[in-house]
Amino acid sequence: MSIYLDNAATTKPCAAAIDEINRGLTELYGNPSSLHSKGLQAQLAVDEARKIIAGSIGCDSRELYFTSGATESNNMAVRGTVAAYGKRKPKIITTTVEHASIRETINELEMKGFEVIRIAPRKNGEFVPQDFIEAIDEKTCLISMMLVNNENGYILPVKEVFSAVKRKFPDVITHCDCVQGFMKLNINVKELSADLISLSAHKIHGAKGVGALYIKKGTRVVPIITGGKQEKGIRSGTESVPLILGFGAAVKYMSSDITQRFGQLKELKSFLLGNIKKIDGINLNSAENASPYIVNISVCGIRSEILLHFLEEREIYVSSGSACSKGAQSGVLEQFGVSRTDADSAIRISMNASTTKDELLTFVSSLADAKQRIMSA
Repeated sequence: MSIYLDNAATTKPCAAAIDEINRGLTELYGNPSSLHSKGLQAQLAVDEARKIIAGSIGCDSRELYFTSGATESNNMAVRGTVAAYGKRKPKIITTTVEHASIRETINELEMKGFEVIRIAPRKNGEFVPQDFIEAIDEKTCLISMMLVNNENGYILPVKEVFSAVKRKFPDVITHCDCVQGFMKLNINVKELSADLISLSAHKIHGAKGVGALYIKKGTRVVPIITGGKQEKGIRSGTESVPLILGFGAAVKYMSSDITQRFGQLKELKSFLLGNIKKIDGINLNSAENASPYIVNISVCGIRSEILLHFLEEREIYVSSGSACSKGAQSGVLEQFGVSRTDADSAIRISMNASTTKDELLTFVSSLADAKQRIMSA
């Protein structure tokens, strides 16, 4: 039986999401933009899913727009904000540890002449809110920072940074990539002081291919996909009714016990680390107070790719970092003070509520076996 420990890359869709996807495919197959009853039925189902997802982050359903996923949501947030405000305020603040969909988008804007300030963690691997505040001025249009790092689970001080920014520079647009924190931490748009929030379905037991962007009422975002004026003109293109229904079902399934599940994962993380520490030559790249859903380690002397395939042969599935990097080093771990050697040996173990201690014991046993066999080869 396989052991899946790559949930930060994608999760297995839950039964409720699959049922709703099937309903969208077989019963609610009308186009939501059509004026006949089949179209109305599809539109009402989409509206209900929108209400569920909006409610989970404390926003009005009219502030939530569906996209094809977090990459599009992140692009829409950054490009749309810059198009709206960047002409007179050509400065962007971000971090050095963002997901590629933010990092590459902002890199492109920088090449087009925008000023970009990238805040890095201090030498102790921690972000300090004051560093962000000092970087912002009257020329800043946007600050974009993730809530939970996708490679090591570090929880960024978004609430502290955004609230301080809004006190000093209320016109600066605040965007948070909440993909790895959504349904794992309790997220409220008002408490976070966020104008824009990116979400994804397939990280929370929904399907791939659908996400959402929260846009606070009154915030201008210029559309990057134009056409038939769906999603109130913010994101044109026929809505994927089945995937949206699955997204809503996954949120409903996950919403009931976020705090309890977090405690369960903390216990699993503690159990995992307690057993990993019994093996010599393994360094921990995730902080103790990081998200318990993600644990990053380095097995000294063994390259990530070699270890990955050793485990895969035993039907144990982990990753060597962000799945979006296709195995290439992103440099994020080094920003947190991990040496290049350890970064080359890093693997990410990402769990969910169905992960068992027996699975983790099997993983640790295989890890010890890999270290002995590969190092002695």
